[in-house]
Parts: sequence; C-alpha cells; structure tokens
Amino acid sequence: MTDAADATSRNALVDVAPLAARLEQFAAERDWAQFHSPKNLVMALTGELGELNEIFQWMPEEASRGAGRDPQTAQAVQDELADVLLYLVRLSSVLGVDLNAAVQQKLEANALRYPADKVRGSSKKHSLS
Repeated sequence: MTDAADATSRNALVDVAPLAARLEQFAAERDWAQFHSPKNLVMALTGELGELNEIFQWMPEEASRGAGRDPQTAQAVQDELADVLLYLVRLSSVLGVDLNAAVQQKLEANALRYPADKVRGSSKKHSLS
C-alpha cells in the first residue's frame, strides 16, 4: 500500500472495499452482474427499505427504539439493515462512487448547512431555522 493509500485508509470513515469486492465476486459467480444496472439496484434497495419500514409500521415510538434488541424484531431488523447495506454498497460500486469520499463531503456540507449553534434542538428544515 502506498503512503497516500495508507493515510486514506487510516482516515476512512467508511471502508466498503472488501464488501464491494465480495459482492462483485458473488454476482460474478452467479452471472448476475448483467442484472445489476443502477436502475435495478435502486429498485431493489427501495424494496429492502420498504421491508425495513414494514417492521416499524404501526410500532409505538418507544418500541421502535428497542426494535434492534427485541427478540421479536431483532433478527428481521438485522436482516433488512444488512440487505439495505448490501444493495447500497453494490450500487455505489456499479456507479463508481467512493462512499467514503461521498460521506466525508456530505458530513462537511451538513456541518455548514446545519450549524450546531443555530439548529441545536430543532427539527425544522435548515431553511426554516
């Protein structure tokens, strides 16, 4: 690893390269890459988000906070979160998007858009704060 790559790896907030490689291999072994267009992956991701949403639908607010630990919902929450992550990483890989760079840029933009001293304790859109 080069010094620059080593420094980038140490500073990474998100390192999905091993997962992206594993997903690429998984798709290649099944000849599924042909189906992994961005459109199809976004639709699959949306479906998985819908399945995650379904777990929480009609759940009381307080129960939702413990859904990842509740024996009745924990496995389903875990499975759907994993599905969402897998499709998100596969989509970013197919699109050639560096998720670490995207996350870092978005965090910086959000810090400017939502200054803590102006939005603390408020759920209003930034333009209404």
